[in-house]
Amino acid sequence: MGTILSASEITVRYGDRAVLDATTLGIQEGERLGLVGRNGAGKTTFLRILAGLLTPDSGEVARQRDLVVSYLPQDFMLDATKSVEENIRDGAKPVLELIAEFESLPHDSKRHEFLEHRIQMLEGWTLDTRVEIAMAHLNCPAGDRRVDTLSGGEKRRVAMCRAVVSLPDFLILDEPTNHLDPESIEWVAEFLDEFHGTFLVVTHDRYFLDRVVKRMIELSDGKFFSHDGNYTEYLLAKAERQAADATVEHKRQMFLKKELAWVRQGPRAQRSKQKDRFERYYDTAAQSGPVIEEDVELCIPPPPQLGNRTVEVADLGMTLGGKKLFSGFSFNFANGQRIGVCGRNGLGKTTLLKAIIGQLPPTEGTVKIGQLTKFNYVDQARMQLNEELTVMDEIAEGREFVQWGDDKISVRSYLKRFLFSDDRIMTQVKKLSGGERSRLLLARVLKNGGNFLILDEPTNDLDLPTLRVLEEALIAFTGMVLVVSHDRYFLNRVCTDILAFEGDGKVAHSVGDYDYYLEKKKKAVAAPRPEAKKQAAPAAQPKPAKPRKLSFKDQRELEGMEAQIHGIEAEVARIEGLFADPEFFRKHAAQVNQLTSELDAAKASVPKLYARWEELEAVRAAGEAPIPAA
Repeated sequence: MGTILSASEITVRYGDRAVLDATTLGIQEGERLGLVGRNGAGKTTFLRILAGLLTPDSGEVARQRDLVVSYLPQDFMLDATKSVEENIRDGAKPVLELIAEFESLPHDSKRHEFLEHRIQMLEGWTLDTRVEIAMAHLNCPAGDRRVDTLSGGEKRRVAMCRAVVSLPDFLILDEPTNHLDPESIEWVAEFLDEFHGTFLVVTHDRYFLDRVVKRMIELSDGKFFSHDGNYTEYLLAKAERQAADATVEHKRQMFLKKELAWVRQGPRAQRSKQKDRFERYYDTAAQSGPVIEEDVELCIPPPPQLGNRTVEVADLGMTLGGKKLFSGFSFNFANGQRIGVCGRNGLGKTTLLKAIIGQLPPTEGTVKIGQLTKFNYVDQARMQLNEELTVMDEIAEGREFVQWGDDKISVRSYLKRFLFSDDRIMTQVKKLSGGERSRLLLARVLKNGGNFLILDEPTNDLDLPTLRVLEEALIAFTGMVLVVSHDRYFLNRVCTDILAFEGDGKVAHSVGDYDYYLEKKKKAVAAPRPEAKKQAAPAAQPKPAKPRKLSFKDQRELEGMEAQIHGIEAEVARIEGLFADPEFFRKHAAQVNQLTSELDAAKASVPKLYARWEELEAVRAAGEAPIPAA
C-alpha cells in the first residue's frame, strides 16, 4: 500500500495565528480517514490544500501521478445556470473527458488501450447507472430542475451526489451528512464501505465516524495527531495521550517548584555543577506545557416555571401544497421530556414544529398551549448575523445585561461563557472564523430563554467539543425540549422520547432513545402479521404439548427487563460521555483502565439482555395462546 499524497511541513497563517504550524501528514492508498478538530482549527483550510484549491504559506504537498481527487466542500459550489443532472455529471468530468477522447480517436490509435483501461478502472462505462442510483438514494430533486430553484438542503444533496459519482482515487468530504436523512446517511456509509479508493471525511456525526472510519486524525494547535481506529477508539487513545501529557507536566512542575527554592537562595559559588543546575532550571522553565483546550460553558438560561398544561395536540394533521404530510397525531408534551423528532426529509418534521408554535395553522385537529408556556424556537436557517456589527453589538442589542432567569449578567460575562476573549468581543462579525460564528449564533439564540426549547437541526456546523457541551446543557435543562435531528449519537445521548415520521402520514411515539426505537421497529417488522397467524395448520396435526408458562420469578424478570436495558444503555452513554470530556484526565486519570473495562462489559451485556427479553416474551406469548382443538 503506497502513499498517494503527503503534506510536509505545511504552514498557514491568518494574521499572527498559525492554523497549520509546520505540520506533516501522509495518506496511504485505500485508507478510511476521519479528521476532527475544533471549529476554526484549520480543517477546511487543510482540505482545500489537499484538493489543490489553496496554496500553503510554506511546505509542500506531493501527489501520486494522475491522482483523481473529488472534493465536497462545506460551502458547496454548484453551477446555478445548469440543471441538477448536469451539475452531478460535472463531478465525473475527468472520466467524461477520457470517454470523449476515446470516442474521438481512430480505432487503430495506440492510445486506445490505455484509455480503455483507465475508463474501466474509473467504471466510466456505468456512469449513467451510478448517477441514477445516487440520485435516488440521496433523494435528489428532479434531474431537469435548475439549481437556482433549489433549497439549501436540496443543493447539499446534489453536491453530495456529484462528489460520489466520479469514483475518484481520493474522495474528500467536508460535513457530508448535513441535511441528509437517516436513510441517505446509511446509503452514504454503505457507499464508503464499498468504495475502493481513499477517503477523508470531516463530520460532526459521531455515529457516522464510528461506522466508516479506520484512522482518526486530530488537528489541534496547528499539529496533527494520528489515532488508529474509529471515533470511539480515538477518544480512548486521546484520553491516554492527555494522561501521559498530564503526568509529564506534573513532574515538570514538581521539578520547578523544588529548584525554585534553591535558585532563590542565590548561591554565590560558581562551580560547574551549580552552573549546570541553573541552566537546567531555566531550560525547564522555558518549556511550554501541554495545550489546555478551553470549552464553551454554554449554560442555557434557567427556564420560568411551566404549568400543568405545556402543549397538547389532538388529531393534528398538516397539508402543504396539496400534499398531506401527516394526520391523526395526538400527543401531550410534558415538562422534563426531551423529545427527538426524526424521519426522512419531506415528511413534515419542521412543519410540525411550526404548527406547535403557531407559525402555521393546522389543517386538521387542534393545538392547545399552556398559559405559562414560553417557546424558544431555533430554526434550521437560524438568524442572519450583521457582518458590520461587533460580537458585543450582536448580543447586546443596546443593552448592557442579559436576562438569566430571575437575575442578570453582563453581556461580556455571557460572551465569555462562549469562549469570546476581551479582544474578540469587540471584533466585527465579518472577521470571525466559522467556529466563532457558530458560537455567536448559539449565544444569540439561547439568550432568549423560554421553558419550551425547540431546535431544528442544531448539530449542523458545530464542532464536536461544542456539540458535546450542547448535549450536556440540554440534558441539564429543566424545561421541555423538542429537537429535530438526524444525528443518531446526539439523539441517543439527549432524548427521553422519540417521535418518528415513518411515512404514509404516520407519526410514531417511542419512549427511550433512538437506538431503542429502531430495535422496537425491527422487532415489529419481524413479528408475524395477524393474517399469518390465522392460517391454521392442517387438521391432521398432532395435539401440541401444553405450552410452558412463565414462573413468578420469570414474570418479575420480564417486567424489569426494559428498565434494566435502559439502565445499561444509560451507563454506556455516561462512560462514553466521560471519555469525551476534555477534562477527563484531570478528573479521572486513575480510572482509565477501570472505566474501559466497565464500558466493554456494559456493551457486551446489552445484546445478551435483548436475547433474554425475546426468550421470555416468546414463553409468555406461547403460554397465553389458546390450545387449538383436536
